[in-house]
Amino acid sequence: MSKLLFRIEEQGAEGACVDRKGILFVVSAPSGAGKTSLCRAVSQRLDHLQYSISYTTRPSRVGEVDGRDYFFIDEASFKKRIEQGDFIEWAQVHGHFYGTSQNLLAEWTASGTDVILDIDSQGAMLLKQRSAEGVYIYVLPPSFDILKKRLTARGSESPEEMSRRLIKAKDEIRYYKEYQYLIINKAVEEAIDNLESVILAERIRMRQDDYQWIENRFISCKR
Repeated sequence: MSKLLFRIEEQGAEGACVDRKGILFVVSAPSGAGKTSLCRAVSQRLDHLQYSISYTTRPSRVGEVDGRDYFFIDEASFKKRIEQGDFIEWAQVHGHFYGTSQNLLAEWTASGTDVILDIDSQGAMLLKQRSAEGVYIYVLPPSFDILKKRLTARGSESPEEMSRRLIKAKDEIRYYKEYQYLIINKAVEEAIDNLESVILAERIRMRQDDYQWIENRFISCKR
């Protein structure tokens, strides 16, 4: 049983435990490594895990739905949100803007819900500068050649765009030391299992709210 489920049951029984703040899981990878598929799959497997939907100015791809895959907005609207301080992080990637809503993220984590955030390395580094909180996970394919094959098989980019993405991939991978976990996406199901294992392990890691909870329940309680 995960710590979050345990806490909910305990609160229902006695209503005396310390509130648990949700954990932010930041997942990055070069384009084509499969991070979005992994994040979506694990968010469907685990309870109390919210997949964070980013805002973007890029056109939607075939099969993508506004409000499910991304919030698709125009550049003027995006820049207005920047001016208003709506984004906890934002970046321009491959000619398009991407950003994460500060209010949505705060709302989810304050309610005790864990959040999995699927963003590029540029956005992840900005987020890390603004907040020390978060678990940072990097996803890579087994090799650069396989990354190239996966991008080609996707068939959604022109040759020029493909070349830009491969150059960008090498730049992004240089940030790998800033992440705490590495998942090699060789086989999808195994990679999903590994990502799930990271999340479950982090849920039972000792944190400040655990210290307070133990103090209240076992050290300071009336005998």
